[in-house]
Amino acid sequence: METSLTTSVGILGWGRFGRLLGTLLEQRFQLRVFDRRPPDDDRAVSLEDVLREQTLFLCVPIREFKPLIKTIAPRLRPGTTVIDVCSVKVYPVTVMREHLPESVDIIATHPLFGPDSWQIPTEHRMVMYPVRDRAQTYDHWRSFFTDQQIKVLEMEPEQHDRLAARTQGITHFVGRVLREARIDSTPIDTLGFQDLLHVVEQTCNDSWELFLDLQNFNPYTMSMIQTMEASIQTIRERIIQRE
Repeated sequence: METSLTTSVGILGWGRFGRLLGTLLEQRFQLRVFDRRPPDDDRAVSLEDVLREQTLFLCVPIREFKPLIKTIAPRLRPGTTVIDVCSVKVYPVTVMREHLPESVDIIATHPLFGPDSWQIPTEHRMVMYPVRDRAQTYDHWRSFFTDQQIKVLEMEPEQHDRLAARTQGITHFVGRVLREARIDSTPIDTLGFQDLLHVVEQTCNDSWELFLDLQNFNPYTMSMIQTMEASIQTIRERIIQRE
C-alpha cells in the first residue's frame, strides 16, 4: 500500500546539519524538533512528542547514534519511517536493523553536502537506500529531495562505505594531515597549493569528533590509511634513490 507524505516531520538533533536539513524540510513540512539545545521557538518539542511523528530524521553524531536508537526503539509507533543522515552507512543500517521493530520502516541516506558546501553553486547529491519500505514512502522522499534540486544516488551501504573511504574519508584524512603539518599561505602560493589550503579549511571546519567518527565507523577506512602510508613510503624511497 502506497502512503503519501504527512504535513509534519520530526528531527532529532539540531546541530549544524540538522538546522540545514530543517531549512529544506520547512519548504513543505511543519517541523517538530528535539535536541538538548533546540530552536527557541514552537518547533521545539519533547522526545515523547517528536516520536509521534510519522517520519523521523536522525541528525545526531555517529557516536551517539546507537544510544539514540536504543532509546527510541521501544517508543516508536508501527508505521513510523526512520531516516538517518550519517556519513557512513554500514554501521547505522546494522544498528537500525538490529534494534528497530519490524513495524518501523528504515531509509538510509547520506547527504553529500553540508552547511558549508551547500552555499557553493554546484550540483548537490544525496545517497539513499530503502532498507525497509513497507509503507512505500521511499519514492516519495526521493522525489522530495529531487524537487529540491538534489541528485539522488541509490546505493547499498557496503558499496557506499567502500567508495566513501576513498573519497570523503581520504579528503578529511589529507586535510587533517596537512593541518598537522602546519601548512599556511605564502606570498608565492600556486593555484594547486591554494586548492590544498581550501581542502584544509573545508575539512577542518568540521569538528574533530566528526573526523574521528568518519574514520572509526567506516569499516574500509583503515585499509585506505594503510594504502596512503605505503604510497608515501614508496614515493619517499624513490626520491632517495633518485629514480
